[in-house]
Amino acid sequence: MQDHYAALGLSSAASLAEIKKAFRLRASQYHPDRNASPDAPQLFRAVQTAYEVLSDDERRKNYDDNRRRGLLDSPIDTAIEIWHNYLNEALK
Repeated sequence: MQDHYAALGLSSAASLAEIKKAFRLRASQYHPDRNASPDAPQLFRAVQTAYEVLSDDERRKNYDDNRRRGLLDSPIDTAIEIWHNYLNEALK
């Protein structure tokens, strides 16, 4: 999973108005109709996803909670790694 704040070029303290402004700017910049780069569609989708999450209060709260816990990449993989490290230390 990606960092939604980075996709929009914002800090985690950004207001809703800043999120909307950054979304409009980035969406315009990466829209496939305006940007011929082969990466444009992927970047455009990342910006859309970031906006969908960060503009919804509940989804943003959940995202921020997971982000603070360091679970951005994969919550399951992170949990497995934590337990694996814990058990290795406990069995020594």
